[in-house]
Amino acid sequence: MILFTSGIACKDAAVDQSLSPAKAAGLFVIVVLAWGINWSVTKSLVQAVPLLWTASIRSWVALIALLVILRASGNLIIPRIADVPVVLSVALLHMTFFSTLTAAGLRYLPASKGVVLGYTTPLWVALAAGAARTERLGTLKLVGVASGLAGLCVILNPASLDWSNLHIIAGAGMIILAAICWAANIIYIRSHRWIATPLQLLLWQVLVATLVLTMTALVTEGVPEVTWSPHLVLLFLYSGFIGTALAYWAMSMVNKSLPALTTSLGTTATPIVGIVTAALLLGEPIDLSLAIAAALIVGGIALSSLADAPSRAQLGPVLMDSSRPLRSRKLTSKPTSLHVGLGPEAAAARRPISSSSSPP
Repeated sequence: MILFTSGIACKDAAVDQSLSPAKAAGLFVIVVLAWGINWSVTKSLVQAVPLLWTASIRSWVALIALLVILRASGNLIIPRIADVPVVLSVALLHMTFFSTLTAAGLRYLPASKGVVLGYTTPLWVALAAGAARTERLGTLKLVGVASGLAGLCVILNPASLDWSNLHIIAGAGMIILAAICWAANIIYIRSHRWIATPLQLLLWQVLVATLVLTMTALVTEGVPEVTWSPHLVLLFLYSGFIGTALAYWAMSMVNKSLPALTTSLGTTATPIVGIVTAALLLGEPIDLSLAIAAALIVGGIALSSLADAPSRAQLGPVLMDSSRPLRSRKLTSKPTSLHVGLGPEAAAARRPISSSSSPP
């Protein structure tokens, strides 16, 4: 217990440290590249290892790396009871369901199309917020959502996907379902009142996900028979260490150093990186329908992000302050405005709900 709690006094100083804009931008570029490449890496992994074990082994690698990173940075804590719901939300909806469903979908779907479908998440968040009337959808956001849905129709049309192949249709469906799980996680994150920071809770989220994935893999797939090779080890190290652990930590630094609008728009480059790297690493073709769908979906997400810019400008000080634990900062707005995320959901989770809305 002393190991975890003795550093509390210095944690606020550790998490308050931010980078210069230039360093943060450079780190952000590396994160986007890491996430984009990770889709091709995952595609390669699920061809060699059962999908649940792919997610489980990658999660174990990330867990070990995060234990070292968070211990070294003074962010290793025991969560308060009030933060347990968000630990479970991220661990199950994003790290378990999203991870497993995308891995399953990539067994049948090209990585280039998988990454585009996976990043439709902000569209589902906007639709859910509009349907629940927790957020007013202005003209610009409606145009963005319409553009994203049009892109979804383009990538799912029979000329782009072979509808006679049920495996391909199932793969697309699983990745869309994964995006909806991710969206559900973001919606909860928006309403959670943080005690510890997202970075401080990250190890526990990964721990829960790792245990769930490992137990599920043992029950459903048994002990895996894997033909290990240096190449396969490197793929797991990349996916678990660089694509997950380091990327989560790096994104936490970026979130504290760059405006939310910048990270929201910047993460839209991830599908583009995913498409290009899938073509370079896996030889996947970039056809016209894929290019049009990506442009419509990425453009739609960008428009939705721009639509939130006025709200972000009003809540800017709160958003920047929200990278610190709740106990160490002064609230200047309602707790529902503290939208901090880590990893791929970071930009979307930081989009503020309309100030007129109430917590769900």
